[in-house]
Amino acid sequence: MKKPLAGALLSLLLVGAAGAPAVAAPAGPQTRSAPAAAAVTYAGTVALSNCSGSVVRAPSSQPGDRALVLSNGHCLETGFPAAGQVIKDQPSTRSFSLLNPAGSKVATLRASKVAYATMTDTDVSLYQLATTYAQIQSQYGISALTLNDARPAQGSAIKVVSGYWKRTYSCNVDGFAYRLKEGAWTWKDSVRYTPSCNTIGGTSGSPVIDTTTGKVVAVNNTGNEDGGRCTDNNPCEVDEAGKVTVRQGINYAQETYTLVPCIGPGNVIDLNRAGCALPKP
Repeated sequence: MKKPLAGALLSLLLVGAAGAPAVAAPAGPQTRSAPAAAAVTYAGTVALSNCSGSVVRAPSSQPGDRALVLSNGHCLETGFPAAGQVIKDQPSTRSFSLLNPAGSKVATLRASKVAYATMTDTDVSLYQLATTYAQIQSQYGISALTLNDARPAQGSAIKVVSGYWKRTYSCNVDGFAYRLKEGAWTWKDSVRYTPSCNTIGGTSGSPVIDTTTGKVVAVNNTGNEDGGRCTDNNPCEVDEAGKVTVRQGINYAQETYTLVPCIGPGNVIDLNRAGCALPKP
């Protein structure tokens, strides 16, 4: 997992070189405009005490619903959930620093409970806040990020936006790991980044935003730091045939479209809703 701070300060000094500048295509009738990219800022992201996160909404969420904050299961204040453990509706008073588009703190938001969290099949936490989307919008002018209800596409352009570091990483979806195994935990259908998303400790829980739609498609969670094979901080990919692949220096995220069917009216996490495949307690 991308631990809160381990090695993070050193990693900040080791930022990779930027890519070559793009060359404009000649103008002409055959030139086709690329889809307009959504403006991706820090608005709606949050900083936790040890991780990153974001205020999110399902496509069906209403302004009067109590808002949800998305982060990783391994970012819980109570520590890493065990393999097979699912946490639901656990009281919490955790605080989150809400950021504006420029990355400045505009408010402290407070949780009322951990609505859902696990490190089984995925690495996710959803906190329910004491405030509604409408209150956050009215008081601070910040809208929640919307969870995409479709699986991300290979090759799509993405940004990983860290509220903790106030830093954004740009890359593409390189592909998907059928199974991603790290120590005691195994995750399904994980997003693999292209190398330029060289995320560091403290970026755990950052929203992964599709730059075309502006919607959240995944939540950043881990990377292979040392080339180890399936050990803590060194996840490995396992394919359908059981073949193990180690990709040192490559980072990963967990898809979030799977959360959408589980969010019912009033932003209640209902694991019995049609289409909801999240692990149950």
